[in-house]
Amino acid sequence: MSTAQADPPASQAVPADNPSSRHATPPVADPRGRVIFVGTGPGDPDLLTLGAVAAIAEADAVLVDDERMLDIFEHPAVSTAEGVEVQTVGTRENGKALAPSARARQVLKAAAEGGRVVRLVLGDPFLDGGVADEAAACVKGGIDFEVVPGVSALTAVPEYAGVALNNAAGTHFVSAMEGRITKTSSSQWASTGTLVVSTRAGTVPEVATAAIGCGRPGEDPVLVTLGGGSTEQSSIVTTLAELARRVAELEVDEDDPVHVMVGPVVEHREDLSWYETKPLFGWRVLVPRTKDQAGPMTARLRSYGAHSEEVPTISVEPPRSPQQMDRAVRGLVEGRFEWVAFTSVNAVKAVREKFEQYGLDARAFSGLKVAAVGQVTAAALQAWGIEPDLVPSLDQSSKGLVAEFPPYDEVLDPINRVFLPRADIATETLSAGLAELGWEVEDVTAYRTVRAAPPPAPVREAIKGGQFDAAVFTSSSTVRNLVGIAGKPHPSTIIAVIGPATARTCEEHGLRVDVMASKPSVVALADALAGFAAVRRDELVAKGEPVTKPSQRPGRRR
Repeated sequence: MSTAQADPPASQAVPADNPSSRHATPPVADPRGRVIFVGTGPGDPDLLTLGAVAAIAEADAVLVDDERMLDIFEHPAVSTAEGVEVQTVGTRENGKALAPSARARQVLKAAAEGGRVVRLVLGDPFLDGGVADEAAACVKGGIDFEVVPGVSALTAVPEYAGVALNNAAGTHFVSAMEGRITKTSSSQWASTGTLVVSTRAGTVPEVATAAIGCGRPGEDPVLVTLGGGSTEQSSIVTTLAELARRVAELEVDEDDPVHVMVGPVVEHREDLSWYETKPLFGWRVLVPRTKDQAGPMTARLRSYGAHSEEVPTISVEPPRSPQQMDRAVRGLVEGRFEWVAFTSVNAVKAVREKFEQYGLDARAFSGLKVAAVGQVTAAALQAWGIEPDLVPSLDQSSKGLVAEFPPYDEVLDPINRVFLPRADIATETLSAGLAELGWEVEDVTAYRTVRAAPPPAPVREAIKGGQFDAAVFTSSSTVRNLVGIAGKPHPSTIIAVIGPATARTCEEHGLRVDVMASKPSVVALADALAGFAAVRRDELVAKGEPVTKPSQRPGRRR
């Protein structure tokens, strides 16, 4: 029997040149903190670089300026490690911006605990973010730092606003997010064709005074953009003389970032405005699904300018009796199945959790053929390390999977069984279709779906009060459950559905269906809603009426 010995004290440590030191335990180095300043672009999560996404995923701590940046984490490509909380460091309790030195102290405090600290910054860190003081504090405190550059708001927001920057008379960029506008700093503004100033709303009067003071005429056209690059972007056209008054009328917080663009190029903005004229721009869309299920659809809706809000309508729970799943998993490992057919992300999750209970991983699927009902389910399998053998190419539904599933061939197929993990309320379409193809289906309840808890009161009031511009339904159960936990959407809300069965359920609940997808796909549903909105916009323009959102119009009777 061997006995363990305690490490000798430092005074008795074995010298490095002693031959026996080859077997000594090397000293353990304390982890050293590292700060990564990551540019996130002006506000659109789609502008994140691959380096930014990777840095966030590997972070031990994530720091942001304020809560408005939390929308980044709603993007399906962005994820943090388990247990990592996002902290705000840029604002006080009253919502006012912190001084750079105060932010630097918070960054140092997080880095002093070791690990990788990711500091997310709007735009580009050194150009827009004003984080040079924070970086200098890291150097002074003995903390290493690095920078992941981002798309600068100085160039991106004008382009999102429809302002061309290739002016023959030149373009002058000014970043004034922290400091004040001085006469010296504005001395070159008069000789520039286009002036772009990134600042805060409270500094706009100084911008106007400095521009006029250095020689620019008060009639110079000006475009002011707030929320640049986000689905809440808004722009107003004015002149230098009226600039301060018009911004004051907006009643925005003085710390809100704004972009001021000055010069004749602003007059051509109507011809180049592409972002604020997207078919769903500014629409608030209700998505009655959970975040992991709604990812591809919300990403597509965002590409059309919409802001989506997911409201869970079902809660996924384990089956009441686990024995059936236990037997099926044992059978899978023992080789009793030829195929495993997954019909949803929840089915993949349920089987994966059961595997982990047994200490198994994706290698247990070796030799099995795997089918997925659609691309979203296939992506969940790929994230687990399993590449599906069959995904319907056209109709991504149970019916579509049956249409492309190979019939049982007793010569080619040594085993005739298919493992089908599904929800307790799933239809028999797939099971019956596979049986007709000659397969013996082991239909197993992998999880139960129950109605979710009601959403918060403000969300329920927004649904019933017409504050949502559209609602997208992907199944009959989402219709029934949403009405059950939150009430019916307001008559002014545009209702979009994935197919005829969901449309019938809407009508049974007194909802008039405005849009139906061309095929049963969540992406096709988003495309259909955008197409409807584009036609609606064109009709309003043809009538000479202002283009308003459904939530801004009088309610319709359904």
